[in-house]
Amino acid sequence: MQGQGTVTSQRYSEARPGPGPTAGAAGAAYGGGVQSWARERFAAAPVARLATVTAAGRPHLVPVAFVLVGDTVWTAVDQKPKTTRSLHRLANIEAHPRVSLLADHYDDDWSRLWWVRADGHASVVELAGTDATAALSSLVAKYPQYRADPPTGPLIRIAVDTWRSWSAG
Repeated sequence: MQGQGTVTSQRYSEARPGPGPTAGAAGAAYGGGVQSWARERFAAAPVARLATVTAAGRPHLVPVAFVLVGDTVWTAVDQKPKTTRSLHRLANIEAHPRVSLLADHYDDDWSRLWWVRADGHASVVELAGTDATAALSSLVAKYPQYRADPPTGPLIRIAVDTWRSWSAG
């Protein structure tokens, strides 16, 4: 089904009113702002994949629980079993703060496929700040598992500056 579906893209620093230019693939359009369906699906997704780059320039990808608050994505270092609390993603963000998050849906019915990617600048935030406290409350509201055992942090704040999305239908 190559060439079918809809691709959208918005970079806040380059956002223009109205539809953007058409890409080479038939039916794939770029620009015109993030679609409401894309934000809604991204925000409702139970998991996203956080892509970072190591200090040595190698890619690093991990699944994360997250919440979207405005144009900021928050994820936390939580109590799920880990070999260490000194996570690679935290060191990677310190070395290279540009990150991507991908939320997607696969279905055997390929007319239901979609993905949404948020690119932005990440920072590691301790729980002491009011922004972090509000973000933690939003994470607790989204994930029932956090109600009994809320994350102790730190949190990762991603200021989204570019949205990209695709949907088969």
